[in-house]
Amino acid sequence: MELPALPPEEFARRLAMALPGVELTEDRGKALWVYYEELRRWAPRVDLIGPGTAGEVVERHFAESLAALPWLPPEAARMADLGSGAGFPGLVLAAARPDLEVQLVEPRERRRAFLAAVARRLALRVQISDARVESGRPHDLPTELDLVTVRALKLPPAVWSGIAGRLRPGGRLLLWTGEDPPGLPPEVVSGRQLLLPGSTGRYVREYRLEGPR
Repeated sequence: MELPALPPEEFARRLAMALPGVELTEDRGKALWVYYEELRRWAPRVDLIGPGTAGEVVERHFAESLAALPWLPPEAARMADLGSGAGFPGLVLAAARPDLEVQLVEPRERRRAFLAAVARRLALRVQISDARVESGRPHDLPTELDLVTVRALKLPPAVWSGIAGRLRPGGRLLLWTGEDPPGLPPEVVSGRQLLLPGSTGRYVREYRLEGPR
């Protein structure tokens, strides 16, 4: 699948229009355009983006990932992104916040190769793992996480419990979901939610682990 060519100015304009109130520095905006160019180069030969969103990758993938940027910890933190795919939201957030320590978890080899190529182009110090989160306690998912991000990945409650067990007290889950919130274990409590700009039923939802484990 081919993605349209976008000059950096047009990419930045569309991103800004889709992200009211969220500001990026010029160098971070340029890094995201370089990411888009790498996506364009890989997309014809690797299954990265669904054909239904080829014309709105900036709005549906980059902007929706960045919508949670104001919710990230203000200081350096340890984060894992599960089911990273083409890097939405985990690698996008790492590009916007290179101070974060980010592990991208993606079981498919060709998608991991793409993530690694983007990370090299942007000089990001992310880790890329093939951990299987379905096990509930993936052996190489970091412990003592401050943040876990998940987009459009359905998991049973027992697996969510295993993931929550790797959060520090006060750690958070940020989930990109549809209209219905996921069924989560009782050790996490619901927090903020954001209807994604331009959407009628897509949300970012925050869940927090409270108190000692």
